[in-house]
Amino acid sequence: MARVAAIIGGGVIGGGWAARFLLNGWDVRVFDPDPEAERKISEVLANARVSMPGLSDTALPAEGALTFHDTIAQTVEGAEWIQESVPERLDMKLKVYAEIQAHCAEDAIIGSSTSGFKPSELQEGATRPGQIAVTHPFNPVYLLPLIELVPTDANSADMIARAKDVISDIGMFPLHVRKEIDAHIADRFLEAVWREALWLVKDGVATTEEIDEAIRMGFGIRWAQMGLFDTYRVAGGEAGMKHFMAQFGPALKWPWTKLMDVPEFNDELVDLIAGQSDEQSGHMTIREMERIRDNNLVSMMRALKAQNFGAGAVMNRHDVKLALDAGMARRAADIADPSKPIVTVSRAVPIDWLDYNGHMTESRYLHAFADASDRLMEIIGCDQDYIATGGSFFTAETHIRHIDETHLGSRIEVRTRVLMAEGKKMHLWHEMYAGDKLLATGEHILIHVSLETRRPAPFSPEIAANLAMISEAQSGLPAPEGAGRYVGQPR
Repeated sequence: MARVAAIIGGGVIGGGWAARFLLNGWDVRVFDPDPEAERKISEVLANARVSMPGLSDTALPAEGALTFHDTIAQTVEGAEWIQESVPERLDMKLKVYAEIQAHCAEDAIIGSSTSGFKPSELQEGATRPGQIAVTHPFNPVYLLPLIELVPTDANSADMIARAKDVISDIGMFPLHVRKEIDAHIADRFLEAVWREALWLVKDGVATTEEIDEAIRMGFGIRWAQMGLFDTYRVAGGEAGMKHFMAQFGPALKWPWTKLMDVPEFNDELVDLIAGQSDEQSGHMTIREMERIRDNNLVSMMRALKAQNFGAGAVMNRHDVKLALDAGMARRAADIADPSKPIVTVSRAVPIDWLDYNGHMTESRYLHAFADASDRLMEIIGCDQDYIATGGSFFTAETHIRHIDETHLGSRIEVRTRVLMAEGKKMHLWHEMYAGDKLLATGEHILIHVSLETRRPAPFSPEIAANLAMISEAQSGLPAPEGAGRYVGQPR
C-alpha cells in the first residue's frame, strides 16, 4: 500500500513537493482553492517527469496516484506527511494548522515550507504543537535536495527522526537546524547577498547581468560543491583556516559592503572558527581537498557544457578556439592532406568518463567515436545549418573493439577514415590512440535520411562531393586490421 502525502497549497513550491513525493511512489492528495491549481501542478509535474529521473542511475518506483480535493479534511485523511505551502501570512498558516489538526492523524507530520517564520510561531495555539515543524525546501523542490528541518523543544526526538527518514526516503537532504532563527540558515545568506546586490545596482556599480556573471562564473561554482568554510580552508593553503583568517579577517573592518554589523575579530573567534573547520574536514590534507574540489568543479562545469549555459558556454567557445588553433579541420577545405586519416577528436579523458576500475568506461569509447562521427559529418557539410534544411545521418550499425585502457587526464586522439560513401550510406572507421598506443577501433555505418520522412535519402551534392574526395584520397591506405569483424571473432 502506497504511503500518502497531503499537499496544502499547490503553487510553485507545493507543486514541487507534489512531484517529489509522487515520482518517489507516494500517493499525493492536493488542496488548493485556486481553480487553476490542477493545471499549474500538472505543468510542474510535466517538467519533473522529464528531469527528475535523470538524477538517478536506478529507475524510480512506479508513480503514485495524484488526487485533488475540495477540503482540507478530505486531503489530510490518512496522510503520513502533510506539507503546508500557503502564502507567507502567519494568521493564514495558523488557521490552516487548526483545520489540519482537527482532521489529521495525531502522529502525522506537518511540515511548513515557510522561508521566514520560526517553528515556535507556527506552533502558537496549536492543539498538538509537537506535530508541526519547519521543512523548508528550495525551488525546484523536485530537483534540489536541501530541506531545512527546524524543530523546537515541543518536537519529540521520535518525530524529528521520522521527519528525517521521510525526507531521506524521497531523495532529499535533511539539514537539522538545531536553533530556530528568522529565515533559518540558507535564506539568511541569500538575503545578505541580495541586499548587497541591490546596493550595487542602485549605486551604479554593476548591472544585474554583471552580478549574475560574477556569481555563476566564479564563486557560485565553488560554493555548489564545497560550501563556504571548506572553500576558504582550501584558500588558506597548507596552513589552513587560521592562515586564511589571518590574511582576510582584517577586511571585515573595511568598508567593502553595506553589511557592517560584524562580530569583533579576535583570537577567540579565530580559534572557534578554525577549530570547527578542523573538525569538519581536518581528516583530509589540503592536497586531498584540492583534488576533490577540482574533480567536483570539472564534473559540474562539464554538466553546464552539455547545456551550453553559463560557464559551460564559455568553455564551449574556448573548445572551438582550441580546435582551430590546433589545426583540426572543420570543413573539407581545411583538410591538409585528405589521403591520411583525419583527426576528428583530440582531448583529455575527464573525471566523469571513469568507471569503478579507474579507467575510461566502455560507454565513453562510444561517446568519443560518436563525437568523431559528428565532426566528420560537419567536415563534409552535414552541419547544423544543413540539418535544419531536413537532412542528416542516422547511425545504423556500430562495432567497437576495446584494445587497451586509458586513464584520467590521458590525451586521446581519434583518427577517422571514410571506407565507403555512395548513394545513401557512409562507412566510417575510427581509431583511438593515446600517443602511439592504439586504445580502440570503431566501425560505423551511417545512413543519410530525410528528417521529414525519416527514410533513407540521397546525399546533397556538396556532401557527395566531399565524401568522394576523402574516400578516393584514402583509397590507397591499407585496409584497416579488424574492419568487418564480428563480435567474438578471434583476433
